[in-house]
This record gives sequence, C-alpha cells and structure tokens, in this order.
Amino acid sequence: MSVKIRLQRHGKKGKPFYWVVAADARSKRDGKYLEKIGTYNPNTNPATIDLNIDAAVRWLHNGAQPTDTAKAILSYKGALLKHHLDGGIRKGALTQEQADAKLTEWLDAKSGKVDAKKEGLTKVQADAKAKAFKAEQDVNAKRLAAAAQAEADAIAAANPAVEEEVEALAEETPATEEENNETTEA
Repeated sequence: MSVKIRLQRHGKKGKPFYWVVAADARSKRDGKYLEKIGTYNPNTNPATIDLNIDAAVRWLHNGAQPTDTAKAILSYKGALLKHHLDGGIRKGALTQEQADAKLTEWLDAKSGKVDAKKEGLTKVQADAKAKAFKAEQDVNAKRLAAAAQAEADAIAAANPAVEEEVEALAEETPATEEENNETTEA
C-alpha cells in the first residue's frame, strides 16, 4: 500500500479549508485517511497552517510521498528539513544536538519572516484605512459646503432685500479689517 500525504478539502463553496492527511493513494480525495496531520487555511493572509511536524516526519520516514502542494506546506513548516536532518543523523554526519540547533535556527528565521510579513500587511491595511477616512472627510466637507451655499442661495432668492443687506455688510467688513490693520501698525 503506497501512502500519500495530501490535502483533503473541507469548508464551503468559495471558502476552502484543508486537512493535511496521510492516506492510501487509492482512496478518494475526501475519503478515508490513515491519520490527520494538520490543517491549512488559505483564506487568511498569510495562510494559516497547523501541522504536527513529528507525525509528518514519521510518515516521511515510513515512505509516504507528499503531493506537490503538501510538499510545499511541509517545507514551509520545516518538516522536510527535519526529515533531511534525521537522515544525516542516521548516517552519522550530524549529532542530534547539531540537528536540533539547525532546525531551531531555521524555524526562528522563518518565524521572523512571517512576523515581518504580518506587520507589513497590518501597516498597509492601516494606511488604506486612514486614506479612506481622509477621503470620506473631504467628501463630507464638500457636501456641507454645498448644502450651506444652497441654503444661502435659497434665502437670498426668497428675500431680495436681505440679499442687498448681505452685500452691503460684505462690503463693509473688508473696510473694517483694513482699518483694524492700520490701527495695529501705528
């Protein structure tokens, strides 16, 4: 019996969610499986992957062949590296401590990259939100100015005498400002 490590689809239409499973190669995609190794959610950014690395490595040691997508997921989480390092231990090229140190170093570097991507995405999202809020404020200010102008026009059209008074006050106001400026300069 040949064993494959592959994805088993769950979730609803348009919102896939996958289980990473070890299954007989002859079984259906969503059919019977031998062991559930983890989950994969591509709907989040970055994709959320929960993987039992020890179980995945155990299946790889027993000869399970991952599909292309499963191989990418196993590589992303470090299961293939651990499998490779275990081969070096069996051959005597590495000690267990050296292999563990290399794996830990790689996992720390990988988590740093993932955290940096999450921070970058959060910053981009916050910038987009601030830009949309500023645009919304500008539209609201224009809308208020247009409403005030329409109201002033309606009042002026209703009372022509009031319009003459408003114009007269507008002419007097700049003169008083000029007088105020002259008195402050002296």
